[in-house]
Order: sequence, then C-alpha cells, then structure tokens
Amino acid sequence: MTRPYDSVDAEQLQRDADEHLLSYGTAYYPEIITAADGIYIETHTGHKMMDLTSGQMSCLIGHGNPEVVQVIQEHAQHLDHLFSGMISPPVINLAKRLTSVTPAGLDKAFFPSTGGESNEAAIRLAKFYTGKFEIVGLAASWHKMNGVSLGAQYHTGRAGYGLPMPGNLVLPSPNAYRSIFRHADGSYDWKTELNYGFDLLDKQSCGSLTAVILEPILSSGGMLELPPGYLKAMKERCAQTALGRAGDMFAFMHHPEDEGTVPDILTLSKTLGNGIPLSAVVTSNKIALYAKENGFLFYTTHMNDPLPAAVGNKVLEIVMRDDLVSRSRQLGIKFQTGLRKLQSWYGCIGDVRGRGLMAGVEIVGDRETKAGAPEVGNALVEKMTELGLWIQIARLASFGGVLRIAPPFIVTKEQMDKALAILEEALRTTPGPQPLHMTSRCSEWINST
Repeated sequence: MTRPYDSVDAEQLQRDADEHLLSYGTAYYPEIITAADGIYIETHTGHKMMDLTSGQMSCLIGHGNPEVVQVIQEHAQHLDHLFSGMISPPVINLAKRLTSVTPAGLDKAFFPSTGGESNEAAIRLAKFYTGKFEIVGLAASWHKMNGVSLGAQYHTGRAGYGLPMPGNLVLPSPNAYRSIFRHADGSYDWKTELNYGFDLLDKQSCGSLTAVILEPILSSGGMLELPPGYLKAMKERCAQTALGRAGDMFAFMHHPEDEGTVPDILTLSKTLGNGIPLSAVVTSNKIALYAKENGFLFYTTHMNDPLPAAVGNKVLEIVMRDDLVSRSRQLGIKFQTGLRKLQSWYGCIGDVRGRGLMAGVEIVGDRETKAGAPEVGNALVEKMTELGLWIQIARLASFGGVLRIAPPFIVTKEQMDKALAILEEALRTTPGPQPLHMTSRCSEWINST
C-alpha cells in the first residue's frame, strides 16, 4: 500500500520549514517524519524507530489504529463539527461510557480539545464554585501553556513573559530520589515535607484558597510518582494521568492508602483521543448542578465536537474490551524489572521510577552527589535513535536528564525485549554510563525479566 509521503523532496521541505515554521520552544528532530504506523515511526530516509513515547505520549493504542481510522473516516464524512450549543450521539455516548468507569463523585463530563483547555476549565470551575481565587500547584508541575493553568505551573515556562496569573501558590514536589526531607534511616519523609509546604502556604495565602491541581504521576517533571497516601493527605487538607497507562483505569486509584479519595474535578487529555485533540473535564453532580444553575461559562469553538468524541468513545471501548489496563500493569512490571536490571549494571542510572507503561530513568554523573550528566543523557538518546528506538529526555536543570518512556498499549513482549536490548546496547557503547561490572548483552538476560 502506497503511503502519502513515501516519496518527498526532503531538502526542499527542510528549506520550506526553515523559512515558514515558527519556533515554539523545542528543537525540531533533524529528519522529517513521513510515516507513523502501530508502534513505529519512519523518517524520509527510511530510518524506522520504535516509538516508545506514543507520539506526544498520546497514541495509547498505536498510530493508525484501524478501528480509530474507520471512526474518523465515518465521522469526517457525516458528523464532523457542530455549533458548540448542539450535542450529538458521539458526545453523549462518550460521556456515558466515561462516567460509567469513574468512581462516584465524578458524574458529569464535557469535552474540550486539549489538556491545557481542560485544566483551564477545571480551574475556572473551581474558582466559580468556591468563590475564591488562589490555586496551589506542585513545583515540578506541567499544566500546559494557557494563562490560568500556566500560572499554576512552576517547573518551566514562567520566566521572560511578565507577570503570571496572580493567586498561585506552590508546594514542593514529592521527589523520593532528591528530596532533602528524610527520616533518621534515610528514607523519604513526604509527610513532613507536605506539612512544611502547607505551613508555608498558610503564611502566603490571603485567605482565598480554592484548589490544588496535581498529577498522580508528574510526567514532564521527571515521572515522579506521588507516594502512597499522598492524595488522601492532600484531600484532607483541601477538603490528573492517562487512561490505564499507569496500570489502573485512573492513576489516582492505585494505592490502597488512597482508597476512597476522589478528586472534585478530574481532567483527562492525550490518550483519550489517541492523538486526536480531545480532553475531558469530569466533576460531581453537586458541582455540575451549581455550575448549571449559576451560569458557569467556558465556551469554545470545538467544545463537544462529535468527531473527536467518537474517537474517544472508541478508544475507551477498546481499552475496556481488550482489558488493556491489566496488560499495561503486567507489561509495566516486566519493563520496570528490566530497567532496574540495567540500573544494577550502569552507575549513570541514578533512579528508575514510574508505574505501568509509564517509566522514568534519571541519568546522573555521580550516584552519591546525584549530580546531573546531561551530556551522557543526550548521547544515550542519540545512540538509541540511531539504533531504532525513540525515547524522549527531559533536559531540565533540576534533573540530570530523565528518559521518559511511555509506549503504546499495543507494544508486545518481544518489542519490549528489543527496546531493552537497544537501551542496553546504547549504555554499553556510549561514553560515560559508568559500567559497574562486566556485562553481557541484554538478550542474554531478557527472558528472565
């Protein structure tokens, strides 16, 4: 089958890109991507790579999923976009399916386009419901680039743009690897850290605290998982992570210590649309009724559009029908085991963290000091790309560089074995990984992980 860009003038396209594309904060990959199929992406030179980041961590069930493609074709022809005040079967069906799998207290939903929009809407709804305006975020948070959500984001994107949205306060991010808060035995003391953070909040607040916005796993912040019991403790003080990727339908439902802790407002994005712009805001009947009766306003051109809603409904159907959450959990255990084996072999791997098919590997220059080694991380990524494995790295000053790994649910055991083997080869052949003892190739131990 001929694909639309199997033959391109790459040099001309690159000249056109240099002349016409506006930079938005990231260096473009040097080759032009001409195809994305299943778990693979391909460049104009024919170089094929396993996409272990699912695009922008969005293609949960793989690029070009046939069932999703069929839904897009049908709705592009017959039911694509409507006036925002109209509703259609796909929107109603998605709301029904989504709220059937959320716990009680997350009862009604609407569907904007992006994660930034959904966070913006959630913060606006929280302010409207409480009548207050102060929003608390975590220091390693990433809530997208909109005005209000960006104001609650502290890890990056704040400097150089003038005054951010007022009324935003910060808590320390729970980073078990780097936090200075420790018990006498050296273990992480997140409770004291959280208490300390709230003590500072009380001193800063002008008495108008509205809500805390946080991710159960801080992806862009370096794949930082909230400790067991953290959400419950946060909920007690107060009065978001992709469908199933972390091994549970929703990441806040994982730890027994947090059982029964349900957010007042839940936002979803990325994986719900499998690469199509779609997000969701889900809240309680009580908040939804207040919003309706008092005229809450968050009106956008593509609110509740039928085509992306139809895609979201199909994605959710496939995830539930094929029990992909359990698959994520089991494959994630295997993958984490493999990553930790590599950590035992190479001193540059300071920490392995994450859950399910969502992993972070922090690259350091010294395990004792935890000093960063960006040159090693960058070299590893370049080598893996050369070997046919695409993994992103968070090149942030607060980390040595974190490899962010989030493969699609359709990844097979054999593909994961191959990915681990490529990662081991990159570690073995790149300067700086600090081998701890003589190692054999990954293929010799992969079957035992």
